[in-house]
Amino acid sequence: MAGNSQRRGAMRKTGTKKGAVVGSGGQRSKGLEGKGPTPKASDRTGHPAQRKANAAAARKEDQQKRSKRSANSAETVAGRNPVVECLRAGVPATALYVAIGIDADERVAESIKLAGNRGISVLEVARGELDRITAGAMHQGLGLQVPPYSYSHPDELLKQARDSGEPPLLVALDGVTDPRNLGAVVRSAAAFGAQGVLLPQRRSAGMTAVAWRTSAGTAARMPIAVATNLTRTLKDWASEGLMVIGLDADATISVDELELATGPLVVVVGSEGRGLSRLVRETCDQTVSIPMAAGVESLNASVAAGVVLAEVARRRRVAGRI
Repeated sequence: MAGNSQRRGAMRKTGTKKGAVVGSGGQRSKGLEGKGPTPKASDRTGHPAQRKANAAAARKEDQQKRSKRSANSAETVAGRNPVVECLRAGVPATALYVAIGIDADERVAESIKLAGNRGISVLEVARGELDRITAGAMHQGLGLQVPPYSYSHPDELLKQARDSGEPPLLVALDGVTDPRNLGAVVRSAAAFGAQGVLLPQRRSAGMTAVAWRTSAGTAARMPIAVATNLTRTLKDWASEGLMVIGLDADATISVDELELATGPLVVVVGSEGRGLSRLVRETCDQTVSIPMAAGVESLNASVAAGVVLAEVARRRRVAGRI
């Protein structure tokens, strides 16, 4: 090509726009260094995918911080009946909020009296302020501030059950994330003689103000423990002589045939949606179902727990009279 050849007559004349060019002979490509594979979109600076990933990470970090703050902050029980029932049950409250100009009835008077007798601060606040404190709940002019719940260790729960003088009866929840269900299960457990409730550390409701309210104050006298690994704790309790039964709609054994009721027992309740998790189901010594009328698929988790616990209590009463 003109400009590259050294042959006479092939060279460009001096002063032309383009001077002589020395070619690479096709060797320049061998001297280039590769930059490696193209990075993912989320790793490219300024790429929309990276901005989206950074925003998601920031939201997750903020959620973790808020969860940590809420775990260490006080809860507020709202409503006249829940407040007075919590005070009657001896819930370790720190303040009683009373709306200014409240239409007082016997529940309000009793709440103020019980709070005063226990040295709990009674604070009059504007109704709007009480709305803010209770996060917009139906407070009826009363709110009770309670400190974060103090959970027990699973070992302590088992020891207290053994020291009760009755055959251990414990309730474990697997995947119950609604605090209202948790509060209702705690109330049923207290009503039918259970000595404690076990929660998994992950994917579970905690003892929030909603759970306090639903339990009607029974959480104050019902020990509740948190297990780092629910399956492992159930296996540990089984090795201590407790039988583990799980509620399963597909079980072939009915609660009417629950012969294990009179011995040391753990009743495991799953979530309404997926029921028991696979590992927990495999850990159970027996799964039982609740007979129901045709056309009804399942019961609420707390209702199912109440039905089984009532049957366990009935069988124990009968056994005690024999």
